[in-house]
Amino acid sequence: MADHAVQRPRRAPWNDRAVRAIAYQVLLIGAVAALAAYLVSNTLANLAERQIRTGFAFLDQDAGFFIGEGVISFDAADSYGRAFVVGLLNTLQVALIGIALATVLGAAIGIARLSKNWLVARLASIYVEGVRNVPLLLQLFLWYAIVTGALPESREAFNPLPGVYLSKSGLKFPVPVHDQAYTYALVAFALALGAVVLLRRRARRRREATGTQLPVLWPAVALIVGLPILAWTAGGAPTAMDVPEWQRFRFIGGREVTPEFLALLFGLTTYTAGFIAEIVRAGILAIERGQTEAALAVGLRRGLVLRLVILPQALRVIVPPLTSQYLNLTKNSSLAVAIGYPDLVSIANTTLNQTGQAIECIAIIMAVYLTVSLTISMSMNWYNKRIALVER
Repeated sequence: MADHAVQRPRRAPWNDRAVRAIAYQVLLIGAVAALAAYLVSNTLANLAERQIRTGFAFLDQDAGFFIGEGVISFDAADSYGRAFVVGLLNTLQVALIGIALATVLGAAIGIARLSKNWLVARLASIYVEGVRNVPLLLQLFLWYAIVTGALPESREAFNPLPGVYLSKSGLKFPVPVHDQAYTYALVAFALALGAVVLLRRRARRRREATGTQLPVLWPAVALIVGLPILAWTAGGAPTAMDVPEWQRFRFIGGREVTPEFLALLFGLTTYTAGFIAEIVRAGILAIERGQTEAALAVGLRRGLVLRLVILPQALRVIVPPLTSQYLNLTKNSSLAVAIGYPDLVSIANTTLNQTGQAIECIAIIMAVYLTVSLTISMSMNWYNKRIALVER
């Protein structure tokens, strides 16, 4: 007699856990979508009732205001859209320079906190505890007061280097007169960086395959320095400089950095460096002491031990929290509005006051900061994967 398979009773769909899970998610998404649709429709209705314009057509209208500082030129006849671009570039400028300076300063202070010299270690500790426990906004006010209050008037500007003047009105310094040779040098510099990347990859593969270390440092220096110089020389080697000169009431010529930019840059750099210093210190302490002892035992000097043994391993601990500090510095740049630096938030506020389109202006600010933050995060995550240990 053939065995008949035992058929289990068929369960109702609402008794199936997988079906219930999908149903709950669909209901939740539907509820969120319905709430969003209600909020949007209610907002549009209220705006229409109060005769408030909506949409982004205002970006093509003439701004009607001036911007005191910008990476690109701006005039009152330019559009609101260009004004937002100027604000974005100003924000990126201070954020990128601040990230570079804060990284260098923070790493130096973090290493100094581990110094065997009692005075150096204590001074570094005082710096870290001081800047980390004072609100950034107050530090920005302090730096702005120093730049605009402690420095001399423009007529009596401090002249630390030939052609460089520092006063209450900002920093003036000479720049090369535009010439095609500098474009050639910039292209050569980019090509040199690409060549250095390829050289490092080849050296790493050679080391992994044979254990032989190809020289990288000096060839890299020769490429990065020599190739742009050759391109500049081939372009005619221009040396003309646009030097600032005092004429009657103000400096004419050269390049100018406003006191607002200086105060914001100093404040963001010194504040973020305090947090980076602790990250670097913690990353170094995370490496077992046996690594240092082994490196010293084979005759390496302490400086080489730190550069070749400790820091490469500590980077794997340092990079993730370092990413958060880069994001914090970028977002903290929005405090520039408090000292008058024309960043994205400041220009958006001016646009909002003139047009009354608050939702659109705030949406632009949110979208820009979200995009910039995600870009920084993805870049640092990519770098973190590049330096991760690969198990064989």
